Amino acid sequence: MSPELAGVLQLLALIAALALAYRPLGDHMARVYSSDRHLRVEKWIYKAIGANPSAEMRWPAYLRGVLAFSGVGVLFLYLLQRLQGSLPGSLGFASIDPDQAFNTAASFVANTNWQSYYGEQAMGHVVQTGGLAVQNFVSAAVGMAVAVALVRGFARTRTGELGNFWADLVRGVVRILVPIAVLGALVLVACGAIQNFAGIHEVGQFLGGTQQWNGGAVASQEVIKELGTNGGGYFNANSAHPFENPNPFSNLFEVFLILLIPFALTRTFGRMVGSVKQGYAILGTMAVIWIVFTALMLWTEFAGRGPAFEAAGGAMEGKETRFGIGASAIFSVATTLTSTGAVNSFHSSNTGFGGGLNLLGMQLGEIAPGGVGSGLYGMLIMAIVAVFIAGLMVGRTPEYLGKKIGTREIKFAACYILITPALVLGFTAAAMALDTPADSMTNSGAHGFSEILYAYTSGANNNGSAFAGLNADTQWFNSTIGIAMLLGRFLPMVFVLALAGSLAEQRPIPATAGTLRTEKPLFTGLVAGTILIVTGLTYFPALALGPLAEGLAA
Repeated sequence: MSPELAGVLQLLALIAALALAYRPLGDHMARVYSSDRHLRVEKWIYKAIGANPSAEMRWPAYLRGVLAFSGVGVLFLYLLQRLQGSLPGSLGFASIDPDQAFNTAASFVANTNWQSYYGEQAMGHVVQTGGLAVQNFVSAAVGMAVAVALVRGFARTRTGELGNFWADLVRGVVRILVPIAVLGALVLVACGAIQNFAGIHEVGQFLGGTQQWNGGAVASQEVIKELGTNGGGYFNANSAHPFENPNPFSNLFEVFLILLIPFALTRTFGRMVGSVKQGYAILGTMAVIWIVFTALMLWTEFAGRGPAFEAAGGAMEGKETRFGIGASAIFSVATTLTSTGAVNSFHSSNTGFGGGLNLLGMQLGEIAPGGVGSGLYGMLIMAIVAVFIAGLMVGRTPEYLGKKIGTREIKFAACYILITPALVLGFTAAAMALDTPADSMTNSGAHGFSEILYAYTSGANNNGSAFAGLNADTQWFNSTIGIAMLLGRFLPMVFVLALAGSLAEQRPIPATAGTLRTEKPLFTGLVAGTILIVTGLTYFPALALGPLAEGLAA
């Protein structure tokens, strides 16, 4: 079987698995967030944190809950790293430096999981399991809660109440993430991923000598890092490491986990607003973009030019031989079109156009299908912009799902869209203008610029993957990328929740003969075009200086 055919068959198998899980999981999540019943374990948690899960919140109160919980998470994880040297189970590792501890705390709380450290050489068992793995669960649940609040904004009328943040947070963890993670961890252990609390030990090498390795609760952290679209690996090699991702089946299973909840949330959206066709329209937009990007990535990686590429059957540099080009291309698109950041190959070693596709996937806002929760609310923001543009073209007041899209709503949407480009391009320009950041570049020219652009794109869009040629463990990059991650995660949530509150207060507008049919394929195409024009072209000059220039010169 040719490598190209193997890649296509893996893609088809992945689509089939996602299709089978779409309806049951989407319906389950709709029931979870619509239920008035609280499980016993959830009641214990509410009592412990002093929350009233039945109290409805308007958007400012909901936002305060998001920010307060996340702020405590940053402080807790920062202190845990700073005190690591005094904690049991530290494996002898020293406490983390202040700038790196801040960067890592911001990264995991912001669902980014950017890592400027070597996991197996820096973090002990307590920090890995009690700090990083816990944030993988709760940061994903925060994103899902904000998405559900926006959906309620569409579904509810004449009220500014969006539900209860604490109830949404706890239910997301207890009823959705934990059950799937337990089953997924069992699958990964069966595939060969490790799960233990072993200390540092020496292992023999094929060519003689020994090498030190430490064990860890890898499978359980691996499954939530993919399921929650987090991406932080237990080991520095991330999902290219055989302890995290042992074989081709585990690799495809991890891609399935990455895409599972973001795609299924469109079904949840359709159920909660009372029209599954509306969910199918959003799903169609996500799926079209994802399939097109995957097809282009497969093409550019298999068609790499040059004697080395031709001898290897494609662009094999930086890829694991047990996965090959096809599985690596599928994984890289899945991880950059979502806010995951996990990698099973070096993105820096992709072809020029392949690296550009990874960059563009993040710059679109990671909405195809995007992160857990963040992909859905990002796509709904773009749907609102598409409706507004359509209304301008026909001279009709725009409306979406029975809600008027007025000046206030479009301002919130515009602010949401402008935040990440401002962070990415501003920090990239500063890093390129100053001498110290440039010293971290191991490559010059277009590829070196791409390394800087990729780092801030990954941070501000809460992705976490990197163009491995950049030394980001410096005060400048730890601090600025940390700031970009926090602002890129929580500033958009401010406008999402404000928009949700504005929509929930409106009276429903009855559909008429002139109402734009937002459940039709035409609307799917309109949203996809809006995404490419509004967000894609924002970054075109920067892409032209980096990956496009490199690809054309190859």
